Amino acid sequence: MSDSIAYERRGAAALVRIVRPERRNAIDGATADALHTAFTRFVADDGARALVLTGDATAFCAGADLKAIETLRDRDEGPLGITRLHSPKPTIAAVTGYCVAGGLELALWCDLRVAGESAVFGCFERRWGVPLVDGGTQRLPRVVGLGRALEMILLGRAVGAREALGYGLVNAVVPDDRAVSTALEWAELMAGFPQETMLADREAAIRGFGLPLDDGLTLERRLGGATFAVGRSGAARFAAGQGRRGAGVPGIERR
Repeated sequence: MSDSIAYERRGAAALVRIVRPERRNAIDGATADALHTAFTRFVADDGARALVLTGDATAFCAGADLKAIETLRDRDEGPLGITRLHSPKPTIAAVTGYCVAGGLELALWCDLRVAGESAVFGCFERRWGVPLVDGGTQRLPRVVGLGRALEMILLGRAVGAREALGYGLVNAVVPDDRAVSTALEWAELMAGFPQETMLADREAAIRGFGLPLDDGLTLERRLGGATFAVGRSGAARFAAGQGRRGAGVPGIERR
């Protein structure tokens, strides 16, 4: 793996860090290859229940390295290495600093996004005529709605962390030094749930988005139905006294 991508296990999470600080973590061809290798490693690791993707304090990722644009290619997996692939397990972006151009597309590839207060989002490539070809035109409208997405795509302006939270572009805003740790906490939380059902529900939500309702319900029935035995086991544990009054539910106050 290239030195530009660091991979480590943190509990139930695979922490993947882009390490090109001299280029604001912009992606060149070698880094795209290494990011694909890291993703493949994560998928194959049964103990890694979620992937956390991050950069550093200055930048999550500034997108494609325009000084090395000739090293990138329009591969089936996406020019940045993973953006046309579907992860079978949850993914979280921990964002501080610049998350722009292809960096925004990488963050949108993730299921969830936690932003540090310094995070800045935007389609900054608008200035140079570089197209969004790593999923941005498709994922951004799905996350924030078409109106907000077109505003970002057409104007190319900067969107700060708090505004991004209002857009629904990020799921939480925390102090910069808590971005990665919060993402890792989310990964551990998800790892503690019955995996078969959580992954089936995730798949139904992602695959069903945009389908006609009847088709989506058919997909939900098929995927969810395959986990009924897990659900019956969980129901039996509840009936026996576990989890009463919301115990184990994040954010609920015990009464």
